[in-house]
Amino acid sequence: MKNFIFILSILCLGSCAHSQESDETLLMVGAQRFDRYLPFLKNKRVAIVANHSAMVDKTHLVDTLLVRKINVVKVMAPEHGFRGDRSDGAEISDGKDARTGIPIVSIYGKTKKPTQEMLEDVDVVVFDIQDVGVRFFTFISTMHYVMEACAENKVQFIVLDRPNPNGMIIDGPVLDLKFRAFVGMHPIPPLHGLTVGELAKMIKGEGWLENSVTCDLKVITVENYDHSIAYLLPVKPSPNLPNQKSIVLYPSLALFEGTQVSVGRGTQQPFLQYGHPSFKSDHSFTPVSIPGMSKYPPLEGQKCFGKYLGDTEIQPGFNLGYLLSAYAEFEDKDNFFKPYFNTLMGNDQTMQQVKQGLSEAQIKATWQAGLTAYKTKRRKYLLYDDFE
Repeated sequence: MKNFIFILSILCLGSCAHSQESDETLLMVGAQRFDRYLPFLKNKRVAIVANHSAMVDKTHLVDTLLVRKINVVKVMAPEHGFRGDRSDGAEISDGKDARTGIPIVSIYGKTKKPTQEMLEDVDVVVFDIQDVGVRFFTFISTMHYVMEACAENKVQFIVLDRPNPNGMIIDGPVLDLKFRAFVGMHPIPPLHGLTVGELAKMIKGEGWLENSVTCDLKVITVENYDHSIAYLLPVKPSPNLPNQKSIVLYPSLALFEGTQVSVGRGTQQPFLQYGHPSFKSDHSFTPVSIPGMSKYPPLEGQKCFGKYLGDTEIQPGFNLGYLLSAYAEFEDKDNFFKPYFNTLMGNDQTMQQVKQGLSEAQIKATWQAGLTAYKTKRRKYLLYDDFE
């Protein structure tokens, strides 16, 4: 296996490490490679699916395209809104962007899939959102629905690809489609090891769009990227992932969203800690509503005791140890889990395995057949050298 290489971004979250390679290996994300995609946008009516993470150096993609005289007719806004300033789960409304005056159409609320009417005046849809490589991060579900709508309405779909900060790990149970939901739409593991461009290719290639419609897909790849690179994000990808360590912890700690335990939503350190009022610990936090981050967070106003991981060395992966420790400490075990846990896990086996007292190694062993089959499928859609 290759050694992981840390790539320095423009404004890294948390501490940054310089690449072991020369400056010639600095990444160029898809949005920076104008010669590869501007020809497809010239004299076309363009819709953009993006949020605050769609940066081209220090300028937003929309502003960049407007300067280059591209006819951006609308923005389709996902969870957290176009400018990324709405709290988790908040419904996004239609409107106009205050900076550019461009119409904003919500695709996170009552409508998650663009309608025929939304695409009537569109020739090309461009998708540019920084993903974190985790199945239940909702932007990939948004991408699925937009691909489907483009396929049905004969509109070209272009992905401006970005690196996956968890792209060197494949781990967790492959989703059982009985548990398909907006936080998990595809039979992939929680850590799937794909960029959004590669995942878009898989969605198309495996016929996962409704009625197996075919999308006119084009992916603008990242120059100098491969899956051994632990990419340090230049912009936080959502309000509740404040730094690089939270991004690495997210796939493991997000499981607590399906339990009675808080992951620190409603604090300035979400996904860096977890706790509950009944736990015994020196570390404590009290969730409160924070505009633009968390409205009415779980256990709001209650002092929680637990564990802080922000100053701990963390290895990338899907770690069940935090969940198992919390379950062991939680007194009312019959009420530890919420039904949503099965939706996040993508199966109904893991909850039962935890209740039965299985170890992390025993639980992970039951995932291996599915992971092996997934890894074989994944190789067909890779656009970059793999980590193995």
